[in-house]
Amino acid sequence: MRRSMKLAAVVLTGSLGIASLAACGAKSTDNNTSSSAAAGASGIKVGMAYDIGGRGDQSFNDSAARGLDKAKSDLGVAVTEAEAKTGEAEADKETRLKSLVSSGYNPVIAVGFVYQAAVEKVAKDNPNVKFAIIDSGSATQPANVTSLTFSEQEGSYLAGVAAASKSQTKKVGFIGGVQSELIKKFEAGYRAGVASVDPKTEVLTTYLTTPPDFSGFNDPGKGKDAAQGQLDKGADVIYTAAGSSGNGAIEAVFNAKKWAIGVDSDQAAQPALAKYKDRILTSMVKNVDTAVFTYIKSIKDGSPLTGTKNFDLKEKGVSLATTGGFINDIQAKLDAATAQITSGATKIPTTVG
Repeated sequence: MRRSMKLAAVVLTGSLGIASLAACGAKSTDNNTSSSAAAGASGIKVGMAYDIGGRGDQSFNDSAARGLDKAKSDLGVAVTEAEAKTGEAEADKETRLKSLVSSGYNPVIAVGFVYQAAVEKVAKDNPNVKFAIIDSGSATQPANVTSLTFSEQEGSYLAGVAAASKSQTKKVGFIGGVQSELIKKFEAGYRAGVASVDPKTEVLTTYLTTPPDFSGFNDPGKGKDAAQGQLDKGADVIYTAAGSSGNGAIEAVFNAKKWAIGVDSDQAAQPALAKYKDRILTSMVKNVDTAVFTYIKSIKDGSPLTGTKNFDLKEKGVSLATTGGFINDIQAKLDAATAQITSGATKIPTTVG
């Protein structure tokens, strides 16, 4: 898995927050500036704290990174990046966010629900700093926090339609990275989509870890083993919502010459997964990049998004990738399902059972 290099102290020549940012794994994509404290042409400095796996996971974090890169190039913002570590304590997340704040980054964007408690605490202590959190929100969230959420169940429903339509064995798989409420939305939508095509098609489900163990998002070995277990039971299409762990699942499916369904990014188009692209049926793309860019642009435009902004199928917050042309033959079926969802005629469950 590709990783960006840790931000070295020699890059952080500014006097503010050098030690703390280096300690919490900060990175810089603003290599043309001599100081992390120098704002971009817009005068806005954006700090991004990634979930486990960071930039280079070929999935969720990379989608967020694309939005940050676009904001840097199109809006002239200065950026820095930091990432979570497997097995870290809650205090480490708070320290990471505090370091970004003390170094003058505003807004600060936290990528993933694992940051919810840390964002609430740090935002409460820094009411003049704007925060955004992806995939999470709560009733106790301070007013300076914006939630960027997605209708994962809608895109996953379409993935289920594709899986059931392509399955020859009438057994398909779902692998979740961590058994959380968020990932259960993926499973619920997928199961509903499968059932809409053939209620008799069996869905095999495996979760890699349960909270507070979030390593299921960053363990390709576990993903590969889980996929192999489902393949051995007859699954011929496997959908994985597990961050970089999904890379291992895709490898196992490729070796078995079955179909994989990717997640978050168009995984068949990711360079690191290019050798597997002929067995990636489609990907349920969650356009985190769109959410990140939209949020940053709203701040630059002087009308910051507040509260909760949800990105659904209707506004292309989620979609199915068409790379490879493997779902072209069922596109009419997928289009019909999409129309039913966006019109409100089909309601997709967010919980299993």
